[in-house]
Amino acid sequence: MPLALEVAVQDVAGVRVAREIGARRVELTQGLALGGLTPSPATLELAVEAAALPAPVDGEQAVALGVHVLVRPRAGGFLYDADEIGTAVRDVRWMLAHGAAGVVIGAQTADGRLDEDALARLRDAAREVRADAEVTLHRVIDVTPDPLAGLGTALALGLTRVLTSGGASAARDGVAMLRALVSAAEGGIEVMAGSGVTAENAAEIAATGVDALHFSAKRTVAAAGSVRMGSAADDGGGHEVTDLAEARALCAAVGL
Repeated sequence: MPLALEVAVQDVAGVRVAREIGARRVELTQGLALGGLTPSPATLELAVEAAALPAPVDGEQAVALGVHVLVRPRAGGFLYDADEIGTAVRDVRWMLAHGAAGVVIGAQTADGRLDEDALARLRDAAREVRADAEVTLHRVIDVTPDPLAGLGTALALGLTRVLTSGGASAARDGVAMLRALVSAAEGGIEVMAGSGVTAENAAEIAATGVDALHFSAKRTVAAAGSVRMGSAADDGGGHEVTDLAEARALCAAVGL
């Protein structure tokens, strides 16, 4: 299969950029600066509408753009209590019932391993709504003690793919582990590289043999005024949007 592209987007404009560059999927989220959080219902509805297939051109149908929703109830790690897992289960069901093609999930235990019970609940919630729902394990795998063991867990759970930076803060620094993960996957589960993927390093990361690249191609739109509205360090600094030029540059870098 050719290299797939997945764009992390926060709004319908980002979905349009992803369609423009021929991406396979979007990961729909909000709060990318926080690592991503579950988006609103209206954001999903608009994203699904924007991702809908256009009319055929010269008799050829365009490739469908899948909307995959990040389900993450809060920022600040992936050790969740029963209420948070219950919230995530309901979000998974709602998103898939309202047009999402898949969900992106993750949870870990107090000792840092993947929380198999929580992941199984979330997987089951997805596939009870849609038997063909794709379920991606997010970068929680990168903060486990052993990403290779985490890959084995994801494979045993029947998940579709893992999103990983190879256990590093940025994928370009985790290329050795990315190669090891690709080898261990043996085609039984997709390995998608993400975190800090840009036009400058995309070809190097793709050369590890991963099935897909995950990137945001974002730029910051500055905000006017100096009154803080929250406790986050970057509050008041503007907001991030998907940049078409950046996305096109990355496509060109990997020959797409």
